[in-house]
Amino acid sequence: MDILTVTLLERIGMLLIAAFIITRMPSIKYLLERELNWKTAATYSLFFGLFGIGGVLAGVSIYDGQIIRPLWLPTFDQHVALAHSGTVGVVMAGLLGGPVVGLGAGALTGLFLLLMGGISGQAYAIAAPFVGLLAGGAARFFSEERIISPAKSLFIGMFAIILTMCFILAFTTPSDQAISLVNQIGIPMVIVNSLAIAVFTIMIRAVLNEKEQAQAIETERALKIADKVLPYLKRGLNYETAHTTAHLLMNELEPAAVAVANDHKILAHIGLGADHHTPNSPLSTAGDKMALYNGHVQVISNQAEINCTHPRCPLKAAILIPFHQSGKMAGLIKLYYKRPQQIRAVDIVLAQGLGRLISNQLHLAEAERMKELIRDAELRQLQAQINPHFLFNTLNTIVSLIRINPAQARTVTRQLAQYMRINLNILSQSLIPIEQELEHLQTYLDIILVRFSDQLQIEVNTDPNLSHVYLPPSTLQPLVENSIRHGLKNKRTGGKIMIQIKEQQDHVYVCVEDNGTGIPHDVIDRLGKVPMSTGTGNGIGIYNVNQRLITLLGEGSALCIRNKPDEGCQISFAIPHSIEKTADPKLVRTGGVKHVH
Repeated sequence: MDILTVTLLERIGMLLIAAFIITRMPSIKYLLERELNWKTAATYSLFFGLFGIGGVLAGVSIYDGQIIRPLWLPTFDQHVALAHSGTVGVVMAGLLGGPVVGLGAGALTGLFLLLMGGISGQAYAIAAPFVGLLAGGAARFFSEERIISPAKSLFIGMFAIILTMCFILAFTTPSDQAISLVNQIGIPMVIVNSLAIAVFTIMIRAVLNEKEQAQAIETERALKIADKVLPYLKRGLNYETAHTTAHLLMNELEPAAVAVANDHKILAHIGLGADHHTPNSPLSTAGDKMALYNGHVQVISNQAEINCTHPRCPLKAAILIPFHQSGKMAGLIKLYYKRPQQIRAVDIVLAQGLGRLISNQLHLAEAERMKELIRDAELRQLQAQINPHFLFNTLNTIVSLIRINPAQARTVTRQLAQYMRINLNILSQSLIPIEQELEHLQTYLDIILVRFSDQLQIEVNTDPNLSHVYLPPSTLQPLVENSIRHGLKNKRTGGKIMIQIKEQQDHVYVCVEDNGTGIPHDVIDRLGKVPMSTGTGNGIGIYNVNQRLITLLGEGSALCIRNKPDEGCQISFAIPHSIEKTADPKLVRTGGVKHVH
């Protein structure tokens, strides 16, 4: 028994070494990754069936209880039995491919065993397909595992050989000879075959793990390349960005050459063939057009498809990587190689991942740009809304002053013109310096005080050195206007508005308060949160201010509106110190802030 076990181990060990070498072949790795269909099932059945036949040929002949060790080709006649490792291939076929593949490999191995004949030939021939079918069923039972674990495969291998011994006892005559044969070969075959199945499982798991690790490495590599390329492609495809992109890809991927094209011509070519593959060449090959048409990576494996007329062109193969933006093809990256054999499967996977990454990132960049444009348009719309009441009332004031005080009418007209000019200027920016905002407020107050000089007192208190503070344009004026038109509308004398801008530890505090009638309780909770175009308050102006503060400065800068305990209303907000922006010097005016009483 010991001699038989050692002999079987030696021979199955040599088969496993051969299997290890075969599983290193790219075609076998590719086969292991493919979805199971009738073609792959037939290929699996043939591969493992041949491995099973190899295990049979590596078996040991037994004649009248004596072990005969021929060199890899057992001799048979009707009185000779066989101890073999053909079950290894059959069980592995079932574990990897399921019942159909196990049955196919078992049938092929069983047919060979039947042709070999011998005492146990018929029993082996019946057992082999049955064992393959059961191994496939066991694999379905452990279907949550991609590849069954070595421990489980060891147990299944032991069960398969024990089942085979049962077939020998059932189909071999005379029965006493069958019992003697099973006693002699049972334990060695159980040990050797189950161990070989476990080792084979470890080899297959290692192959797939290596493939996954390689894919993970290439995915990470594609991400790094995409991160380097995207800043240039986001600026649009032109000769400069295409040339820079080609250089980056050449350094990272190291093909023979790299070309970058838009949807109709080559913009840059780096590497071999640059003397005749020149920019502005049209995309004329069928592969280029196909890649742009269907958006899939194309592999060109012969020079004719490259369609180069130069007699000594060194470029014989290529990978075409299309990328798209906003639903249409934006461009094409061409990786050239000297020989088709230089294009590895991992290069194709990398190219596919790179194309998807670039397309997705360009799509996200475009979506972000559109989002910014929409937000900017919304802000411009909010900022452009000038209260028509203020404009009409000012024009009526000018009309009245023309008859009784023409000089003051001219002054108010100039002030209105300055107000409108400043208002147009600040609309070009999302954030402006607080000095500019105070200047805008001052022009408004100069006009208002012409009408309400006897009724209104306005005080502006600001801390010095607030040049670093920025806020949305036309923020203070609507708040002051709200106090004048609604808080103080019934106050004929003694109206007062105080504007405070104070620097605190982590923010700048801005407050506008009046001594008017306050805000009705049924309005104050909604004011600034929803647009209200009713006669109860300046709801749209306050809402616009609040939305711009939240959008540009954050939720922490939302308006805080409350009625004071004694009389009047207070509206305040905070400007975070983190909001800093370099202002356009053309839009910043000098001039002090007046304190009007």
